[in-house]
Amino acid sequence: MNVKDVTSRNPLIIINFKTYLEATGRRAVELSREFARISNATAVSVAVAPQFADIAQVAAHMGIPVFAQHTDPIGPGAFTGQVLAESLEAAGADGTILNHSERTIRLSEIQNVISHVRGLQLLTVVCAGTAESAAAISLMEPDMVAVEPPELIGTGRAVSKEKPEVIQNAVRRIRSVNPSVKILCGAGISSGDDVYAALRLGAEGFLIASSIIKAPDPGKVVLEFCAAARRFAESK
Repeated sequence: MNVKDVTSRNPLIIINFKTYLEATGRRAVELSREFARISNATAVSVAVAPQFADIAQVAAHMGIPVFAQHTDPIGPGAFTGQVLAESLEAAGADGTILNHSERTIRLSEIQNVISHVRGLQLLTVVCAGTAESAAAISLMEPDMVAVEPPELIGTGRAVSKEKPEVIQNAVRRIRSVNPSVKILCGAGISSGDDVYAALRLGAEGFLIASSIIKAPDPGKVVLEFCAAARRFAESK
C-alpha cells in the first residue's frame, strides 16, 4: 500500500477513534478491518486514528492508513510520558493528527513537529478552529489541514450546514497561501448529506469521530459517507 497515493485521493475520510471504548483494543482492529473493506469496495480513501496502544496491531494487519492522535514536539531523550514521532513510525503509523481541539499545542510546537516528522516520512493533519488559524497553519506546509469549529464537535450539527461560510472562507484563505495542502473538515458531520454539502463547499475530505464510532452500526455510517462521496465525484 502506497499511503501517500491513498491519502492524496479525494475525498479522504479519517476516522478518529479518540478514547471511546467502542474503538479500543480488539474492537479497534475489528472496526479498522471493516472500514478497510468498505474503502476497497467503494474506492473511497478511508484512514483511521486509533489510540496509541492500538496503532501497532491495527497497522500490522488491516491494510488501511493509520494516524496517531497526537505527537509531542520532542526528539529522543528524557521525556517520560510524551509521544515520540520515531516510536509512532516504528509502530507502523503513517501520519499524525496535531492540534485537535481536545489536545491543542502552540503554533511553534506545530511547526516543530511538522519539520521533525517530515524527515520520517510521516504525514501531518493539523486541526484549526477558524479560517484564520487554518490559513496560518497552512503556511507551515502540513500535508493536510482539518477545519473544525470546536463548538460543533460531537454535536451532530454539521459545520457544512450550520456554518457553511466557515468552510468557504477557510478554503479561500488557505488557497491564497498554500495551493497544495489538502483541506479536510469536521465537526458534526453525521450523514451522507452533510458529506455531500461539505464537498460542494470545497472540502476535500473529513476528520470524523463520534458520528461513526458511537453509531449502532459504524460500518453502515461509513458506507453512507462513502456513497455520498462517490455521488459527488460522479456529479462533477
